[in-house]
Amino acid sequence: MVTLQKIQTARKRITPYIHATPLIHSNSLSALSGAEVWLKLENLQKTGSFKVRGAFNKLFQVEGERVIAASMGNHGQAVAFAAGKLGKKATIVMPSSAAIVKEEAARGYGAEVVLIGENLSDALTFARSQQDAVFIHPFDDDAVIAGQGTIGLEVLDELKDIAAVFVPVGGGGLIAGIATAVKLLSPNTSVIGVQAEAAPAAFLSFKERAISERTPAPTIADGIAVARPGDRTFELITRHVDEMLLVSDDAVSRAILLFLERKKLVVEGAAAVTLAAFLEHAERFRGKRVVMVLSGGNIDFTVVDRIIRRGLATSERVGVLEAVLTDRPGSLCAVTGILATLRANVIDVVHDRFGADVPIGRTRVVFTLEIRGRRHLQEVIAALAARGYEAKEKR
Repeated sequence: MVTLQKIQTARKRITPYIHATPLIHSNSLSALSGAEVWLKLENLQKTGSFKVRGAFNKLFQVEGERVIAASMGNHGQAVAFAAGKLGKKATIVMPSSAAIVKEEAARGYGAEVVLIGENLSDALTFARSQQDAVFIHPFDDDAVIAGQGTIGLEVLDELKDIAAVFVPVGGGGLIAGIATAVKLLSPNTSVIGVQAEAAPAAFLSFKERAISERTPAPTIADGIAVARPGDRTFELITRHVDEMLLVSDDAVSRAILLFLERKKLVVEGAAAVTLAAFLEHAERFRGKRVVMVLSGGNIDFTVVDRIIRRGLATSERVGVLEAVLTDRPGSLCAVTGILATLRANVIDVVHDRFGADVPIGRTRVVFTLEIRGRRHLQEVIAALAARGYEAKEKR
């Protein structure tokens, strides 16, 4: 069983090898929410995520020379990095759905990377079956949990009177460790776990008070897309966690965009779930001190543009307008003049002259616009209608 003493011992053991990451106050998020918002920046941790804490604590206790781990990415990078520092050889098993950037990072730290199966469960099954190396579980291991719990100690060293700590949840190793430390040292602080709607196994398990398994659907928060919580982690979650919340991918996209714009922080989807959940429940914490654990920053940059576009759309910073115009020179110029007058910036324009419902001599034009919100878009539509144009919002 993970105890406070084991977490404190883990801290002494791993401190020379990791960063004591910054805990910063966010003026912008505090003003936005009415709460006193603090961010624990594990996205600035070595290897780009909190996982290195548990990896070092576990590997210090492994006698064999060879280790093997299964991971969607962050745990694999952490084990590869820690193994290299401690003179061990690591094999990292990843599903084919893992982000290429995380696969290459694990290789960059000196590990052998093997791609097996479609999801983390497949990778775990294979890694466990190998007999020539010590298996390092990504979350359901006391030493790993104790290592992750050192985050809780660091937070409480710097802050008192914390109303709530928001923590991402996949298999549960991070929240199990943090909740153990926080509840034993600050019992009045609520520990709130957050999962993606597409991967709700721990949320359902917490609700039903029994481990529930669910195959994750594709999600921006791929780092916490886990089919079931661990046995050890679930026991600690049941004992120490106060609440579990779910968030949509749209909310996570908005949170990633907020971190980029307001804090200039690169945060992966699995980490941004904390801000997404907090903003949806901000009224409950008005005037209170809250901490969000940003668990990692290893975002797949091949999808960042799509995430930003999605975040802009769902936060009503981008709107799509459809108008039917007379197909003759000057028509488009007249419409864009109206848009310019209302300061709606044109991002993209698409013509459709051949749709079955478009009359001959007319053309459908779809504008993607940078706007100030839904009300601004409605003002644009009203202005076009006043000039005789058929215009409507396109969803």
